[in-house]
Amino acid sequence: MTFDLQDKLVSAMAVRVCCRGNRLALHLLSRSVSHSSVSMESVDELDSHTRALFSRSAIGTFFQERPLLTNPFTQDALLRAYLRRHLPEQEVERDLLRFGERLVAEIDALGRQCELKPPVLQHYDAWGRRVDRILTCDAWTRLKRISAQEGLVAAGYERTYGDWSRVYQMSKMYLFAPSAGLYTCPLAMTDGAAKVIESLGVPVREAFERLTTRDEKRFWTSGQWMTERRGGSDVSSGTETVARRQQDGWFKLYGFKWFTSATDADMTLTLARITDQHGRSTAGSSGLSLFLAEVWDADGSSNGVEVQRLKDKLGTRQVPTAELLLDGTNAQLLSEEGRGVASIANMLTITRIYNAVCAVGAMRRISHLCREYACKRSAFGKLLKDHALHVQTLSRLEVETRAAFLLTMEVCRLLGREENRSASDRDTLLLRLLTPVAKLYTAKQAVCVVSEGLESFGGQGYIEDTGLPSMLRDAQVSVCDLHLRFIRSDELPVGQICFSPTDGSTRTTLTRTHSRVNATAVIDLPQPRVRRERMAALKAEHTQTRLNLDQNENEKIPCFAVLDQEIRRTLELVLQGNAKSVLSIWEGTTNVLSLDVLRSIAKSSGSVLRAFFTDVNERLLAADASAALRPAVASLCASLSGLERFTRAAASRPAGTLELSARDLSYSLARIYMGALLVDHAAWEKATHTDVYAALRWCEQDLCPVVSGDSVGCYDPQTAAMDTALVYDGLKP
Repeated sequence: MTFDLQDKLVSAMAVRVCCRGNRLALHLLSRSVSHSSVSMESVDELDSHTRALFSRSAIGTFFQERPLLTNPFTQDALLRAYLRRHLPEQEVERDLLRFGERLVAEIDALGRQCELKPPVLQHYDAWGRRVDRILTCDAWTRLKRISAQEGLVAAGYERTYGDWSRVYQMSKMYLFAPSAGLYTCPLAMTDGAAKVIESLGVPVREAFERLTTRDEKRFWTSGQWMTERRGGSDVSSGTETVARRQQDGWFKLYGFKWFTSATDADMTLTLARITDQHGRSTAGSSGLSLFLAEVWDADGSSNGVEVQRLKDKLGTRQVPTAELLLDGTNAQLLSEEGRGVASIANMLTITRIYNAVCAVGAMRRISHLCREYACKRSAFGKLLKDHALHVQTLSRLEVETRAAFLLTMEVCRLLGREENRSASDRDTLLLRLLTPVAKLYTAKQAVCVVSEGLESFGGQGYIEDTGLPSMLRDAQVSVCDLHLRFIRSDELPVGQICFSPTDGSTRTTLTRTHSRVNATAVIDLPQPRVRRERMAALKAEHTQTRLNLDQNENEKIPCFAVLDQEIRRTLELVLQGNAKSVLSIWEGTTNVLSLDVLRSIAKSSGSVLRAFFTDVNERLLAADASAALRPAVASLCASLSGLERFTRAAASRPAGTLELSARDLSYSLARIYMGALLVDHAAWEKATHTDVYAALRWCEQDLCPVVSGDSVGCYDPQTAAMDTALVYDGLKP
């Protein structure tokens, strides 16, 4: 065959492969070939060998396998180990195994439909009547029925597993959340409403039963209509809605609610100010009362509610969120008059826990998808799972997820003990402290972990129809929780307070006559040592310094690291009636919750911190038997000691020091406690080497950023002034 003929043959093949639709080119080429010794049959024979490989040459033959969701329960080693250790019930394991299969086969697709078909608002019917119907997709309705069938709210109130009932319920919610199309939002508010009603003695029996039933035909969801134009977190001064008493004892509500989630709920709880016959109401939080209103009347029309518009949000697009005008909404008084803010405290505990559960669920889901994808995606000649740097990144995500999971489940355990009336005083104090800590820290973790996880998918992590970007948008809402209330210093406890030195020492004591505290405390945590004899000395010192504070109501309580000058001044102002905004809280819920942590410290006169230090210390002592864990134990002891020194030194610092350090203090509490829980789990006799490794890796970081920040002057008054100058540099009035 001549070179000329070979060139013609190659040209013929190229045209056939790359320009199959160009008939003219094929015709011309065939004429050229016909004058040679190469027949068209030879070209067709060669073409048949290439057709299988390049038959779709316009788009190629390679298609990347997508990550597959498999049963999330069987894939979660930590969840299964945690339940084997604390709730070894075969019934629980079987239920979660079955539920995991249902998630894959049914629920995950429904959640995706909710993302693709968000709610729409229909203001008028075909005949011009105002109807204000919020139309949701069939999948949203189906998720409501599934939620009832699976007992996602009911399990928390059936209390089948006693103290561990909330752990069982939230384990199921943790699996459900990433697939639920944000139906966890109405479930959180439903659970919160049920908790409030239960705490008030169940004054509305039918509503409570509907909120907690497994009967899908009777099941109700509840909204929370708190936020108004003047205030997001500031409901105390921002609530303008009024309630006018009717002759039958009910009320009619008039006002504007700026942000109402799950607006298609069956009922709602909301705050309003009761007016007298002259239309006057009481200002401040003492003028707010809590009301229950059904959203729809018996004939299907709205109960005096006009939907102004649906919110166009960054994420959580599946959830109908609206601005509402209440124009004569019939409502029932649920709390005592003027006790509305106090009555919703339990609701906030529930919704914050849900927030943490959903945040951890998102972290776990993205971690599962990342590792599954790493087994399918090749780059630079090998699978992602064989790239050490990639696996290191996934390992860091796993450590964050494990720490967040253990903290969240511990808060759920404490809630279950409180609800079953088996909580110790320490349990109650820890629940109060750790609830805002868990919410704020897991929310921050979720955004970081999900964002990092999306990078594992390269460009596909940025493509909407993969469903991956919505995970990041929805994770952001856990940081922007819109159901937090403004905390004012005039809500601090009132009692007889006096400060005096103790036994010639420099410590401060507080005489309390308004409440009783029963807790244990450790004073002067020692510097950490890895050697076993030093740990034994620590245990002996711990035993010697343990305090029993349950003797009498007037006992002087050692001020352990908390009652600094700033909080003392705040309390004194409270007693004088002059405290207005000493502990002011601004927008941005990480800051809101950080200052709520300070508030819990102040309200408990430091008891929450004593409970924290004691609990962490006991967990570390119990883990000392494991030589492999001693580096982690040593790091935690050092951080705990540094935290104690910082809080004790704050008493002599300028006013405002604690407020400036609130965020870093909360982060320090979270990291130290997460580390203690990881160590505690790794010290379990059935723990694996990966459990130990996770604890060690967690404790390699800066566990006490508040000490690090203080060492470089982050909380000094002059630093605050420079922060202001930096932020407003160049701002034109």
